[in-house]
Amino acid sequence: MYKTLLVLTLAIALSLSACKSDNASTPSGVTDNQELTVVFIPKITGNAFFEAANTGAQAYSARHGFKVDYRGSPVANVEQQVEIIEQAIKDKAVAISVSSLDATALDGVLKRALASGIKVTTWDSDVSGDARLIMISQGTPSQLGKMLVEMGAKSLEKRGKNPTTDNIKYVWHYSQASVADQNSWREAGEDYIKAIFPNWENLNPQNYYSEQDPEKALLVGAQILEEHPDVDLIICNDSTSLPGQLQVLKDKHLTQEDITVTGFSSPNAIREFAKEGIIDRWGLWDCQIQAALACYISYYLASGNQLHVGQKVDVPEIGLVEVMPNTVLIPNTYTAPDSGVILLPRRTEFTAENVDDYNF
Repeated sequence: MYKTLLVLTLAIALSLSACKSDNASTPSGVTDNQELTVVFIPKITGNAFFEAANTGAQAYSARHGFKVDYRGSPVANVEQQVEIIEQAIKDKAVAISVSSLDATALDGVLKRALASGIKVTTWDSDVSGDARLIMISQGTPSQLGKMLVEMGAKSLEKRGKNPTTDNIKYVWHYSQASVADQNSWREAGEDYIKAIFPNWENLNPQNYYSEQDPEKALLVGAQILEEHPDVDLIICNDSTSLPGQLQVLKDKHLTQEDITVTGFSSPNAIREFAKEGIIDRWGLWDCQIQAALACYISYYLASGNQLHVGQKVDVPEIGLVEVMPNTVLIPNTYTAPDSGVILLPRRTEFTAENVDDYNF
């Protein structure tokens, strides 16, 4: 994974001189003085992950001749996402890229957007394959589910547990069961645990949900410790639940030597917890690159280009990416030549030792 935006900045000179092609910063169908705007919709504003993603998208679009209109709500609410998309349709937007709060709840309004000629993509969290064109995914469920479990296993081993033979008691704490990405990672993680660590025990198969609400993440985090004082591992596959859970440990004067917590969140949001010894390791992907790629693909499509499964695009600063079938994320799902997935190439584990190498 690119460690900082410095890597992207250094690549600008190369991209400006070497990437002038149909797939470069001015796609075919767009004149040099034509500026298109991508409506870029997060799950929630104010969250470190999504704010960093917006920063990356804004910087990238400014360098490559299009605009990004960041529209979101400070509350994680499906109805508000629908309202934002409906307004974009009324505004005659040319492109929308959304991180969906629900796997299907946005399908209707996004299909209306497609029917009106808007190029619809998703990033971070998907909708149904026939409700958008391209999904920019951080990885397959099996990749990310395994990563979550393996980070937990490494941290358990570091504190003297044997993940292979010990009866490890664990729970999942994330946003909600209806969020496609996080739920798929949990399901894949459970499959991995059953195959590799059959001695582990899920203390609450119904899981814990804090709905991407920072205050609720604290309440649910405390609830977990009250209901399961013997828990060994808490997996927080959500960028709001992880810092909330860690704050609860800190408030109770607990460290990584007492309870293992891992999950997905930006390095900046977790840095101080790591340096204080409350968490051993966590992970993520470069959300700034993901956001830049999502907005570029939206711009590319709105510029009069088409993308089909199997096609490759040389994206400025990011490199060659391939449109893969939707089945790389969900087996036996919707397939069509113009509906596919682009995967980010890398994910990264963060620790107290390497966290200062990253800034997002």
